[in-house]
Amino acid sequence: MKKIAAILICLILPLHFILAQGEIDEEEKIFFRNEQTYAITLNTHGLSGGFRYARRIDAFRKTIYDAEFAQIKDAEEIKITFSSSSQIGGSFVYGKLNSFGTLRAGIGLQKELFRKYDKGGISIRYFYCGGPSIGFTKPIYYDIITINYTPDGQQTDGIERMKFEPHVLNNILRKAPFYVGLTETRVIPGLYGKFGFTFEFSKKDMVFNALEVGVVMDAYIKKIPIMANENNTWYFPAFFLSYRFGKVIDSQFKPGKNKIDELLTD
Repeated sequence: MKKIAAILICLILPLHFILAQGEIDEEEKIFFRNEQTYAITLNTHGLSGGFRYARRIDAFRKTIYDAEFAQIKDAEEIKITFSSSSQIGGSFVYGKLNSFGTLRAGIGLQKELFRKYDKGGISIRYFYCGGPSIGFTKPIYYDIITINYTPDGQQTDGIERMKFEPHVLNNILRKAPFYVGLTETRVIPGLYGKFGFTFEFSKKDMVFNALEVGVVMDAYIKKIPIMANENNTWYFPAFFLSYRFGKVIDSQFKPGKNKIDELLTD
Protein backbone atom coordinates (compact mmCIF):
# COMPACT_ATOMS: atom_id res chain seq x y z
CA MET A 1 0.00 0.00 0.00
CA LYS A 2 2.84 2.39 0.83
CA LYS A 3 4.48 1.76 -2.57
CA ILE A 4 1.21 2.53 -4.39
CA ALA A 5 0.76 5.68 -2.33
CA ALA A 6 4.32 6.83 -3.08
CA ILE A 7 3.85 6.35 -6.84
CA LEU A 8 0.56 8.28 -6.91
CA ILE A 9 1.99 11.06 -4.77
CA CYS A 10 4.96 11.45 -7.14
CA LEU A 11 2.52 11.77 -10.05
CA ILE A 12 0.13 14.19 -8.37
CA LEU A 13 2.50 16.48 -6.44
CA PRO A 14 3.88 18.35 -9.49
CA LEU A 15 0.33 19.13 -10.59
CA HIS A 16 -0.52 20.16 -7.04
CA PHE A 17 2.31 22.72 -6.87
CA ILE A 18 1.47 24.13 -10.32
CA LEU A 19 -2.20 24.57 -9.49
CA ALA A 20 -1.46 25.92 -6.02
CA GLN A 21 0.06 29.06 -7.52
CA GLY A 22 -3.43 30.38 -8.19
CA GLU A 23 -5.72 32.66 -6.24
CA ILE A 24 -5.55 32.59 -2.45
CA ASP A 25 -8.73 31.16 -0.98
CA GLU A 26 -10.28 33.81 1.28
CA GLU A 27 -13.52 31.91 1.86
CA GLU A 28 -14.36 31.19 5.49
CA LYS A 29 -13.14 27.69 6.29
CA ILE A 30 -15.11 24.87 7.84
CA PHE A 31 -12.81 23.02 10.21
CA PHE A 32 -15.17 20.42 11.63
CA ARG A 33 -15.97 18.82 8.29
CA ASN A 34 -18.43 16.05 7.66
CA GLU A 35 -19.16 15.19 4.02
CA GLN A 36 -22.23 13.95 2.18
CA THR A 37 -21.35 12.87 -1.36
CA TYR A 38 -22.54 10.90 -4.39
CA ALA A 39 -20.45 9.03 -6.97
CA ILE A 40 -20.74 7.92 -10.58
CA THR A 41 -18.28 5.10 -11.18
CA LEU A 42 -16.83 3.35 -14.21
CA ASN A 43 -15.23 0.00 -13.40
CA THR A 44 -13.89 -2.98 -15.32
CA HIS A 45 -17.22 -4.81 -14.83
CA GLY A 46 -19.62 -1.98 -15.69
CA LEU A 47 -21.15 1.09 -14.07
CA SER A 48 -22.23 1.96 -10.55
CA GLY A 49 -23.67 4.78 -8.49
CA GLY A 50 -23.28 5.37 -4.79
CA PHE A 51 -23.68 7.49 -1.68
CA ARG A 52 -21.16 8.17 1.09
CA TYR A 53 -21.31 9.91 4.45
CA ALA A 54 -17.91 10.79 5.98
CA ARG A 55 -17.87 11.70 9.69
CA ARG A 56 -14.86 13.49 11.19
CA ILE A 57 -12.77 11.64 13.78
CA ASP A 58 -9.89 14.12 14.03
CA ALA A 59 -7.98 16.61 11.86
CA PHE A 60 -6.94 13.97 9.30
CA ARG A 61 -9.30 11.00 9.61
CA LYS A 62 -12.97 10.31 8.95
CA THR A 63 -15.22 7.30 9.37
CA ILE A 64 -17.01 6.60 6.09
CA TYR A 65 -20.39 4.94 5.55
CA ASP A 66 -20.69 3.72 1.99
CA ALA A 67 -23.67 2.47 -0.07
CA GLU A 68 -23.51 1.60 -3.78
CA PHE A 69 -25.38 -0.27 -6.48
CA ALA A 70 -23.14 -1.74 -9.18
CA GLN A 71 -23.64 -3.48 -12.48
CA ILE A 72 -21.40 -6.53 -12.90
CA LYS A 73 -20.71 -8.04 -16.32
CA ASP A 74 -18.81 -11.19 -17.21
CA ALA A 75 -15.40 -10.70 -18.84
CA GLU A 76 -16.46 -13.00 -21.70
CA GLU A 77 -19.46 -10.92 -22.75
CA ILE A 78 -19.38 -9.98 -26.44
CA LYS A 79 -22.21 -7.96 -27.95
CA ILE A 80 -23.74 -9.06 -31.25
CA THR A 81 -25.55 -6.49 -33.38
CA PHE A 82 -28.67 -7.55 -35.23
CA SER A 83 -28.01 -7.66 -38.98
CA SER A 84 -31.51 -8.26 -40.34
CA SER A 85 -33.91 -5.38 -41.00
CA SER A 86 -36.61 -7.34 -39.16
CA GLN A 87 -34.48 -7.54 -36.02
CA ILE A 88 -35.09 -4.20 -34.35
CA GLY A 89 -33.70 -4.84 -30.87
CA GLY A 90 -30.26 -3.30 -31.41
CA SER A 91 -27.77 -5.74 -29.91
CA PHE A 92 -27.50 -8.54 -27.38
CA VAL A 93 -24.91 -10.76 -25.68
CA TYR A 94 -25.04 -14.29 -27.05
CA GLY A 95 -24.77 -16.85 -24.27
CA LYS A 96 -25.87 -14.52 -21.47
CA LEU A 97 -28.40 -16.10 -19.10
CA ASN A 98 -28.84 -13.43 -16.43
CA SER A 99 -28.18 -9.77 -15.84
CA PHE A 100 -26.38 -9.27 -12.53
CA GLY A 101 -26.16 -6.35 -10.13
CA THR A 102 -25.05 -5.94 -6.53
CA LEU A 103 -25.97 -3.69 -3.63
CA ARG A 104 -23.04 -2.89 -1.31
CA ALA A 105 -23.19 -1.36 2.17
CA GLY A 106 -19.99 -0.85 4.15
CA ILE A 107 -18.04 1.04 6.77
CA GLY A 108 -14.44 2.19 6.51
CA LEU A 109 -11.78 4.80 7.18
CA GLN A 110 -10.50 7.78 5.20
CA LYS A 111 -7.19 9.52 5.94
CA GLU A 112 -5.88 12.76 4.48
CA LEU A 113 -2.28 12.63 3.22
CA PHE A 114 -1.97 16.15 1.74
CA ARG A 115 -4.26 19.09 2.47
CA LYS A 116 -4.99 21.87 0.00
CA TYR A 117 -4.77 25.47 1.21
CA ASP A 118 -5.42 27.55 -1.93
CA LYS A 119 -8.06 27.65 -4.65
CA GLY A 120 -7.02 25.29 -7.41
CA GLY A 121 -5.08 23.01 -5.05
CA ILE A 122 -5.58 19.29 -4.59
CA SER A 123 -6.22 17.33 -1.39
CA ILE A 124 -5.02 13.71 -1.46
CA ARG A 125 -6.58 11.02 0.72
CA TYR A 126 -6.72 7.26 0.85
CA PHE A 127 -9.66 5.19 2.04
CA TYR A 128 -10.77 1.63 2.59
CA CYS A 129 -14.15 0.13 3.41
CA GLY A 130 -16.02 -3.14 3.30
CA GLY A 131 -19.14 -4.96 4.33
CA PRO A 132 -21.99 -7.12 3.04
CA SER A 133 -23.08 -7.16 -0.59
CA ILE A 134 -26.30 -8.58 -1.97
CA GLY A 135 -26.24 -9.85 -5.56
CA PHE A 136 -29.33 -9.97 -7.79
CA THR A 137 -29.65 -12.20 -10.87
CA LYS A 138 -32.52 -11.53 -13.30
CA PRO A 139 -33.17 -13.84 -16.27
CA ILE A 140 -32.86 -12.32 -19.74
CA TYR A 141 -35.74 -12.86 -22.17
CA TYR A 142 -36.04 -12.24 -25.92
CA ASP A 143 -38.89 -11.87 -28.39
CA ILE A 144 -38.23 -14.88 -30.62
CA ILE A 145 -39.94 -16.16 -33.79
CA THR A 146 -41.25 -19.64 -33.04
CA ILE A 147 -42.01 -22.50 -35.37
CA ASN A 148 -45.72 -22.30 -34.59
CA TYR A 149 -48.03 -21.05 -37.30
CA THR A 150 -51.30 -19.14 -37.36
CA PRO A 151 -54.32 -20.51 -39.33
CA ASP A 152 -53.32 -18.36 -42.31
CA GLY A 153 -49.80 -19.83 -42.38
CA GLN A 154 -47.90 -17.00 -40.68
CA GLN A 155 -45.12 -17.68 -38.16
CA THR A 156 -45.82 -16.47 -34.62
CA ASP A 157 -43.46 -14.97 -32.10
CA GLY A 158 -43.32 -15.12 -28.33
CA ILE A 159 -41.23 -14.05 -25.38
CA GLU A 160 -38.93 -16.75 -24.03
CA ARG A 161 -35.45 -17.35 -22.68
CA MET A 162 -32.65 -17.82 -25.18
CA LYS A 163 -31.96 -21.32 -26.52
CA PHE A 164 -28.26 -21.15 -27.28
CA GLU A 165 -28.29 -22.88 -30.62
CA PRO A 166 -26.87 -21.38 -33.87
CA HIS A 167 -30.19 -21.41 -35.76
CA VAL A 168 -31.91 -19.40 -33.01
CA LEU A 169 -29.84 -16.27 -33.70
CA ASN A 170 -31.75 -15.42 -36.86
CA ASN A 171 -35.08 -15.81 -35.07
CA ILE A 172 -34.51 -13.07 -32.48
CA LEU A 173 -36.68 -10.02 -33.03
CA ARG A 174 -35.75 -7.91 -30.02
CA LYS A 175 -35.00 -7.98 -26.32
CA ALA A 176 -38.00 -8.37 -24.09
CA PRO A 177 -38.87 -5.43 -21.78
CA PHE A 178 -36.76 -5.27 -18.61
CA TYR A 179 -39.71 -6.09 -16.35
CA VAL A 180 -40.10 -9.52 -17.96
CA GLY A 181 -38.46 -12.00 -15.57
CA LEU A 182 -38.42 -9.69 -12.54
CA THR A 183 -40.45 -12.19 -10.53
CA GLU A 184 -37.68 -14.75 -11.14
CA THR A 185 -34.98 -12.53 -9.61
CA ARG A 186 -32.73 -14.44 -7.22
CA VAL A 187 -30.75 -13.02 -4.29
CA ILE A 188 -27.17 -14.16 -3.59
CA PRO A 189 -25.43 -12.84 -0.45
CA GLY A 190 -21.74 -11.98 -0.32
CA LEU A 191 -19.06 -9.58 0.93
CA TYR A 192 -17.04 -6.77 -0.63
CA GLY A 193 -13.92 -4.74 0.09
CA LYS A 194 -12.70 -1.50 -1.50
CA PHE A 195 -9.46 0.49 -1.38
CA GLY A 196 -8.64 3.71 -3.23
CA PHE A 197 -7.31 7.25 -3.36
CA THR A 198 -9.36 10.45 -3.46
CA PHE A 199 -8.10 13.59 -5.25
CA GLU A 200 -10.34 16.44 -4.09
CA PHE A 201 -10.15 19.66 -6.16
CA SER A 202 -13.14 21.73 -4.99
CA LYS A 203 -12.73 25.51 -5.32
CA LYS A 204 -15.39 26.25 -2.69
CA ASP A 205 -15.17 25.07 0.89
CA MET A 206 -18.85 24.08 1.07
CA VAL A 207 -18.75 22.07 -2.18
CA PHE A 208 -17.10 18.69 -2.73
CA ASN A 209 -15.69 17.58 -6.11
CA ALA A 210 -13.18 14.76 -6.47
CA LEU A 211 -11.84 11.93 -8.59
CA GLU A 212 -11.25 8.51 -7.05
CA VAL A 213 -9.23 5.54 -8.30
CA GLY A 214 -8.81 2.16 -6.70
CA VAL A 215 -9.75 -1.51 -6.58
CA VAL A 216 -12.85 -3.34 -5.37
CA MET A 217 -13.52 -7.05 -4.78
CA ASP A 218 -16.92 -8.76 -4.53
CA ALA A 219 -17.21 -12.37 -3.37
CA TYR A 220 -20.38 -14.49 -3.08
CA ILE A 221 -21.39 -17.77 -1.48
CA LYS A 222 -21.70 -19.50 -4.88
CA LYS A 223 -20.92 -19.03 -8.55
CA ILE A 224 -23.01 -16.41 -10.34
CA PRO A 225 -24.74 -17.87 -13.47
CA ILE A 226 -24.21 -14.91 -15.79
CA MET A 227 -23.21 -16.91 -18.89
CA ALA A 228 -24.32 -20.29 -20.28
CA ASN A 229 -20.94 -21.95 -19.78
CA GLU A 230 -18.77 -23.50 -17.07
CA ASN A 231 -16.56 -20.43 -16.55
CA ASN A 232 -18.85 -18.56 -14.17
CA THR A 233 -17.17 -17.46 -10.96
CA TRP A 234 -18.06 -16.44 -7.39
CA TYR A 235 -15.62 -13.51 -7.10
CA PHE A 236 -15.21 -10.30 -9.12
CA PRO A 237 -12.11 -8.10 -8.71
CA ALA A 238 -12.20 -4.76 -10.53
CA PHE A 239 -10.43 -1.42 -10.98
CA PHE A 240 -12.59 1.69 -10.74
CA LEU A 241 -12.58 5.40 -11.55
CA SER A 242 -15.19 7.64 -9.89
CA TYR A 243 -16.36 11.20 -10.05
CA ARG A 244 -17.56 12.15 -6.56
CA PHE A 245 -19.60 15.27 -5.80
CA GLY A 246 -21.61 16.60 -2.89
CA LYS A 247 -21.44 19.02 0.01
CA VAL A 248 -19.52 19.69 3.20
CA ILE A 249 -21.48 19.74 6.44
CA ASP A 250 -20.34 21.95 9.31
CA SER A 251 -20.43 19.66 12.35
CA GLN A 252 -19.96 20.52 16.00
CA PHE A 253 -16.89 18.44 16.79
CA LYS A 254 -17.00 16.52 20.04
CA PRO A 255 -13.75 15.04 21.39
CA GLY A 256 -13.54 11.30 21.75
CA LYS A 257 -14.45 8.31 19.62
CA ASN A 258 -17.48 6.11 19.33
CA LYS A 259 -17.26 2.31 19.14
CA ILE A 260 -16.97 2.23 15.34
CA ASP A 261 -14.14 4.79 15.32
CA GLU A 262 -12.25 2.79 17.93
CA LEU A 263 -12.50 -0.42 15.87
CA LEU A 264 -11.26 1.33 12.70
CA THR A 265 -8.38 3.30 14.21
CA ASP A 266 -7.01 1.23 17.10
